[in-house]
Amino acid sequence: MESATARFVEEATALPAAVYEGLLDRWVDGGRAAGSATRVSASENSSINRAVRSALLPRVDELEAVRQGLHSDSISACGIAARAVRKRATLTEEQYRVLLAPFVAVGLDAPERGGPAPGGS
Repeated sequence: MESATARFVEEATALPAAVYEGLLDRWVDGGRAAGSATRVSASENSSINRAVRSALLPRVDELEAVRQGLHSDSISACGIAARAVRKRATLTEEQYRVLLAPFVAVGLDAPERGGPAPGGS
């Protein structure tokens, strides 16, 4: 996995449980639509999913205590945002902003958009 993506996954999955609830509330409707532009290769997708799930699995009770389903929602949000970080060079400024805005709002740094070349790692 590309280093900026790995760093983002590490930071995003370490957010306090209560922050995810607010983060998901701030995810604008455009976030789901822009998420379709984050398609990565099957191997990259598997790597990102594995990293996100592995990091959040030990936190399932903590997340579910805040709201039932928050663990699953957090996996989805972190995965979509991590794929946006990986695809940042090919996303539009607006797509990238929409997908990373909830994480930036809670203090995470979004890597600059001029990321790795498409298809590169």
